[in-house]
Amino acid sequence: MNSLHKLHQAGQSLWLDNITRALLDEGGLQRYIDEFAITGLTSNPSIFHGAIAGSDAYRAAIVASRAPDAEALFFELALDDLRRAADLFAPVHRRTHGIDGWVSLEVSPLLADDANASVAAAMDLHRRAARDNLFVKIPGTTAGCVAIEEATFEGVPVNVTLLFSGRQLVAAAEAWMCGIERRIAIGREPRVRSVLSLFVSRWDVAVAGQVPVELHNRLGVAVAQRAYKDYLTLCATPRWRRLAEVGVAPQRLLWASTGTKDPKAPDTLYVEALAAPDTIDTMPEKTIRAFADHGKVGAPMARDGAAAAAELQRFEQAGVNVDALAERLQQEGKQAFDKSWRDLLAVLDGERQRRASAGPAR
Repeated sequence: MNSLHKLHQAGQSLWLDNITRALLDEGGLQRYIDEFAITGLTSNPSIFHGAIAGSDAYRAAIVASRAPDAEALFFELALDDLRRAADLFAPVHRRTHGIDGWVSLEVSPLLADDANASVAAAMDLHRRAARDNLFVKIPGTTAGCVAIEEATFEGVPVNVTLLFSGRQLVAAAEAWMCGIERRIAIGREPRVRSVLSLFVSRWDVAVAGQVPVELHNRLGVAVAQRAYKDYLTLCATPRWRRLAEVGVAPQRLLWASTGTKDPKAPDTLYVEALAAPDTIDTMPEKTIRAFADHGKVGAPMARDGAAAAAELQRFEQAGVNVDALAERLQQEGKQAFDKSWRDLLAVLDGERQRRASAGPAR
């Protein structure tokens, strides 16, 4: 039994933060399920850009596609991959009664400021995927929260992405609850699953070189600890409990961006610090393998947030406005996904143009 199995036995779900066609074709994803206790998968525009631009595995599908434009071609390719991944996780999804075994696909990042278009895209992608265990990812921005409520009301399971603080997390959770409550009010099935994805390592990248050395690689964990306390407080509210009483499963907390960015820091830093029952940790392949090899499973994360409050005070004293930085990181995350999206579409446009120049296959 490796450390990942021990972490899973302690009550945390472990998801892979990656997807490539090679992982599917060569059995890599199945091995992660069988050997590393992986019970779900996430994707984003950056992941798909790397997968498609860095491999010939998609070329045959691109050549065969009749998609009218690059965006349609991308979703055709991504849905093919994610349906296959969803099918591999389907036994987990059934065994856990829908708690686990999910895969995720993001709506176009360019729709982040258009709630109506985001909802329409989320509904279309979920319909086309035709898998009960596929989340559609919507960012937890101001417009995104409007879309989260509406998509939930329409019955679309949502993975709320690009959350960086407890405040953003609570706003997204309230949007999800509104959608569920509206369903209950008109007699619809209230059990529409969702997760809240809080990004961790980007905090430490943002303040690298700007704080005393003793604070290096400590901000992301402190923010996560405070957000965990905020999440637990939310779970104890009468509003949340009323939903639980009618059979609504809680919106789960997911740790995202948990790969260590600083080569001087331990490669299992965030996974060890974020161990908490009934949460999800989504990790890149490198981090999964590192934790399986030499990760340590210690005491679960503290629930009271006291240590986090003291740590965050130290950052404030060092000149870091944590609340303002959370807003900046969300905007920068959106911009990074926008860039990856445009780069991805440019790659696909180039492939389509080469296909057109080559003429019909003979």
